[in-house]
Amino acid sequence: MDRKKVVLLIFDRSTPSAIYGTPEESLFLPNPELSFHNYSVSSTSRKNITITPRTKFFSQLSNMSGENDHPQTTLEPTSRPVGNTEHSWCRAISGGTGIAVLTLQMSKPVDVPRFQEGLQKLQSAHPILRSKLHYNSSKKAFSFLTMPNSYIQVQSIDSSSTSSLLQGLAKNKCQDGFTLSPLQMILEHELSRNSWVNPNEYPKDGMDVFLASVYELPCSKWIIALRFHTGVCDRTTAVTLLRELMELAEEEQKGGDQKKVENKKEEEVKYSEKMGKVIEDLIPKTHSKKTLWAHGLDVLEYSVNSLRLTNLKFKDVKWPRSTEIVRLQMNPHETNQILIGCKLRGIKLCGALAAAALTAAHSSRPIPDQRKKYGVLTLTDCRSILEPPLSPHNFGFYHGAILNSHTVKGGDNFWDLATRSYSAFENAKKCNKHFSDMADLNFLLCRAVENPNLTASSSLRTSFISVFEDPVIDNTNQSQKGVGVDDFLGCASMHGVGPSIAFFDTLRDGRLDCLCVYPSPLHSRAQIEELVQKMKAVMIDATY
Repeated sequence: MDRKKVVLLIFDRSTPSAIYGTPEESLFLPNPELSFHNYSVSSTSRKNITITPRTKFFSQLSNMSGENDHPQTTLEPTSRPVGNTEHSWCRAISGGTGIAVLTLQMSKPVDVPRFQEGLQKLQSAHPILRSKLHYNSSKKAFSFLTMPNSYIQVQSIDSSSTSSLLQGLAKNKCQDGFTLSPLQMILEHELSRNSWVNPNEYPKDGMDVFLASVYELPCSKWIIALRFHTGVCDRTTAVTLLRELMELAEEEQKGGDQKKVENKKEEEVKYSEKMGKVIEDLIPKTHSKKTLWAHGLDVLEYSVNSLRLTNLKFKDVKWPRSTEIVRLQMNPHETNQILIGCKLRGIKLCGALAAAALTAAHSSRPIPDQRKKYGVLTLTDCRSILEPPLSPHNFGFYHGAILNSHTVKGGDNFWDLATRSYSAFENAKKCNKHFSDMADLNFLLCRAVENPNLTASSSLRTSFISVFEDPVIDNTNQSQKGVGVDDFLGCASMHGVGPSIAFFDTLRDGRLDCLCVYPSPLHSRAQIEELVQKMKAVMIDATY
C-alpha cells in the first residue's frame, strides 16, 4: 500500500494557487477565494489529489488511516430508561406537581440570541438538559432521549402581550387586597404551564425537559423564565445552573471575543459532564438493603400513619388547582438570631421552619390544646454520599426524602419542638432511611396519583409540609446586579400530589427569603399568608 499522508493547504489570495506538499508539487485551485478554514486536501499519490470540505475531512482522515473502513454515520440520540424516582416525577407531573421554574427580573435588555446561545452552552455541558422525555404507551415506560447537539429555542414575549397577560393574572390573583409583583405573577403563571400533562401526546421524538421564555415588561424591565421537568432538575441543579448562567453573563459583559474563547475552553472542561446515572444505581449497596417483607411492612406502616395525620384546613377540594406562592422574608438581624438559636442547639434551620409551621398551624385549630399529629417531609441532597460521589455540577434529580410525623399540643416550647423535629430527621438519616425507604415512598406517591381517594378528601395531600435539610446560601447579590439581575425566584409546582406547603428557603446575603408554595384553591392565599405571618412571629418571639 502507498504511504498515506495528509497535508495542509496554504492559501495566498494574492495568487490563485495553493502549495501542496513541497514547492515542487503545486496545485492550482479553480476558485482563488476559497478559505483554508473550510477546505483541506488529502492524497495517497501525486496523481490523486482531492480537495475536501472540512466538514467531511475528519471522516475521510479516519478512513485513510485504516481505523474506519465503513462510511461515517451521523450522530444519533442516546437513550436510557428513567429510574424509579424519575418515574415517580413523570407520574406526579401529569397532575401538576414537579414543574420547576426559575425566574429572573432584569434591569438590562436581554439579547435573546445571545441568551439562547448561553443556554445552548449549558445544554452542551449537561446532557440531561438536552434530553427529551419519551413515552412508550405500549409498555407504559418513560425514557430519556439525549440529543447529540443543543437545541433550545427561547420564546420571546413582547411588551404588549406581557401587559395583557399581567392584567389577566392580576384580576385573578390580586384579590382581597393582595398585591403581587410582576416577577411573582410570572412565576406562578409558569408553574401552571404544564408541557408534560399527557404522555400520550408527546411528540414522536419526545418532549423537551428544559424550556425558556423572555417576557418584556412595559417599564424597561425583562423577566427570564426557565422551566424544567423536576425529574431532571432538583433544587441543587437549579441553583448551580443559575450560577453557571451568571458566570456566562459576566464573561459576556467583560467583552472581547478572544478573551471569551480563552476562558470558555477551561470553563467547559470544568463543568462538562456525561449523561448521569439514576440515583438508585449510585446508592451504596450497604445502605439500601431491605427484604421484600420489610418493604411490605414499611409501606403498610406509612399507609396507616398517613390516615392519622392532620391536614391544614381545605378551602376548596373540587375546583381545578394551580400553584401559588407566599413569600416569607426576615431582615438580617432576625435571621441571624434564628441561626444562632439553631447553632446553640445543634440543629439546622429546617428544624426551626418546621416547628414554626407546626406551631402556627396548630394554634389555628378550634381546640389548640388537643393533640394532633402532622407529617413533615424533609428533602436532602444525596450527591456527596453516593458511589461515586457527585458534585453540584452533576445535573439531575439526586435528592432523597424522609417522612416523619410529629405530635403537637398547644403550648409546646418552640425550640423543644424544633429540636425534636430535627432530631427525628437526623436519626432517620443516620439509619439511611432516605435510601432504604426511597422505593417505598415512590410507590406510595404513585398509588396516590392513581387513587386520589386514598388521601383525605381526595386532596392528594401526603404531608403537612416539606422542607429542605439545608437552605440555599446566596451571597452573590452584587455580582447579580452587575449583570442586571434585580431579583430572582425559584421553586417547583405542588398542585398535584404533595404537601400542603412546600418551603424553598434561601439565605440571601444574610436574609431569610423563603418561598411558601401551596396548591390553590385547595388552600387560599389569605389562609397561607396568615399562617406565614404567624410563623414569622413565632420565630421572632423565640429569639427574645
